[in-house]
Amino acid sequence: MQNRWDASEAERWAALGDLGEITFGSRLVGADPALVLHGGGNTSIKGTSRDAWGEPVPTLWVKGSGWDLGTIEPPGFAPLRLDPVQRLAELEQLSDTEMVNQLRIHLLDASAPNPSVEAILHALLPQRAVLHSHADAVLALTNTGAGDARVRDLWGDRIVVVPYVMPGFDLARRCAVEWAAQAHDGTEAMVLANHGIFTFGVTVRAAYDSMIAFISEAEQCLADAGAPSFGGSDAGETGASRARGISLDTVEAVAELRAAISAAAGTPMLLRAVHDERAAAFCARDDVASVARRGPATPDHIIRTKQFPMVGRDVGSFAADYREYFERNRARHDEPGAHTTLTMLDPAPRVVLDPRLGLWTAGRRAGDCDIAADIYLHTIDVICAAEALGGYVALNEADLFDVEYWELEQAKLARSGTPAGLAGQVALVTGAASGIGRAAADALAAGGAAVVGIDLAEAPDASTGTARHHAVTDVTDPGAVAAAVTGAVERFGGIDIVVAAAGIFGPSAPLGSLADDAGLGTAWQQTFDINVSGTANTLAAAHRVLRHSPAGGRVVIVGSKNVPAPGKGAAAYSASKAALTQLARVAALEWAADGITVNVVHPDGVFDTGLWSDELIAERASAYGLTSEQYRRRNLLGRELASADVGALIAQMCGPAFAHTTGAQIPQDGGSDRVI
Repeated sequence: MQNRWDASEAERWAALGDLGEITFGSRLVGADPALVLHGGGNTSIKGTSRDAWGEPVPTLWVKGSGWDLGTIEPPGFAPLRLDPVQRLAELEQLSDTEMVNQLRIHLLDASAPNPSVEAILHALLPQRAVLHSHADAVLALTNTGAGDARVRDLWGDRIVVVPYVMPGFDLARRCAVEWAAQAHDGTEAMVLANHGIFTFGVTVRAAYDSMIAFISEAEQCLADAGAPSFGGSDAGETGASRARGISLDTVEAVAELRAAISAAAGTPMLLRAVHDERAAAFCARDDVASVARRGPATPDHIIRTKQFPMVGRDVGSFAADYREYFERNRARHDEPGAHTTLTMLDPAPRVVLDPRLGLWTAGRRAGDCDIAADIYLHTIDVICAAEALGGYVALNEADLFDVEYWELEQAKLARSGTPAGLAGQVALVTGAASGIGRAAADALAAGGAAVVGIDLAEAPDASTGTARHHAVTDVTDPGAVAAAVTGAVERFGGIDIVVAAAGIFGPSAPLGSLADDAGLGTAWQQTFDINVSGTANTLAAAHRVLRHSPAGGRVVIVGSKNVPAPGKGAAAYSASKAALTQLARVAALEWAADGITVNVVHPDGVFDTGLWSDELIAERASAYGLTSEQYRRRNLLGRELASADVGALIAQMCGPAFAHTTGAQIPQDGGSDRVI
């Protein structure tokens, strides 16, 4: 394993004191996915701070809950009074709730985040700097039938070995006992079965160097045993790594799978394809059902991946098995005197392994899918390495259940917040790089939807956020549109919403002059190609996926006020939008049996779009005998309409308020006497 310590960067952070030193070291550990995955690992440093009276207070700064080690800042560390936190380990027992309360009582800053649940353990270790990781290589060693003996053979008495104990107060107590029994002046690290490794030192540099050295030794041990090398996977793969694509048959199969998973979850869910050669090989293993169902690499992962993945596509059987698992284990928590009665989490899988479809991950939000993908790629590494050592062994069912339903682990999920109303749904928006299309994409994303944008132009924010994807696509090319739909399925699992906003204004000229200029004929055809055929291509490509939407498919077509009230000199635009509206009416008739709503919004006077320029506004205003400013506000309400206003209405039309409406044409024009 590469040592990434940068002396000059470390010196810059050290200028901030103890907190700067531990922040830099924590970021190094957190930035390496082979050491720490989402929300995992914790770090601390001991020093001295001053209280309100200016008196010195021995202090433990420990990672705060909710902070990611890879990006943590000094405020992400919770400052604790060291002495009373150390004394907590002397108690015979302490509930999880009371442990959290006691840790908050002993904070030196009331605004600090909740300290890590392993704060007591950090306090007990005598060294100044402590780093804890869930290193893949260490998990591969411990997650075998003789894990304790294996690490003993490798490291001898250089380490303290702690059998698995559930995180929290019980783990701190057990570590205190094992430390007292095993530690000596030459102790360099502590290995926790199924839970990673602690290294420490007088400085963060010493603790970090020790971490890298131990992981390197573990990796060499695995290599000597013939274990495959770790992939250092990055689940954030995009673009070229997804270019392999999936077939049209597979597109529909994935949409059906997503619908089944969403039904089991009781809410729309996203699916994400994980294109990785190791994942494909793992899915193709003859024994994949056996090795994959032994459990996660570390119990912390269970809240992201469930206790094991679904092998194949029988969601009903997976959900039934999960319900049985819950019923088998809930009794220990529902006994008389228990503090809480458990409520079953949804029984839908979060990881799917299928020989034909490959590896897919599920989640309510795109980020949840990405986290599950990242975790499971590393789990594959751990499983394959442990199998080479004689067999992968995870925790037993009861221990896994206790972590999955541990109130402090559930609190981690709660802190991520309640998903927005359109969470778990996928919107395909054409013309998404600017104007009404971009506004609709923004409004749908703000409502929680994952958005796939289509446009000839690159979107300014195409690479921002895990819930936005953009395809540079010509809607007049049926093959290109079909490929964009396939990309939407690969990234998010399906399509629930289609917004057809791509369009052009076309030639502005009196109808009688169209025959006078051959160029206008070309422009006329182009207007129909984009405004009508482009939408027809989009609807045709999306339908096979849209009809499997777990939320019920919704289509919104961006028409124009020119449909009921055409404008002089706008024959191509007015006629194309009228044809487009008729296309929408046909789609509403044909697709109602699939539960798909199709509605049209007719905006007018939306001048912050690519359809309009100052010159065109002046030209159109002149045709009506108005100034440009008058033309902008020529509606009955005298209000200028913005693309964001149309985007907001479109988002509403994709929500529950319009669930029973189809075939509607809704004006958004400030009121037009010609329409009314």
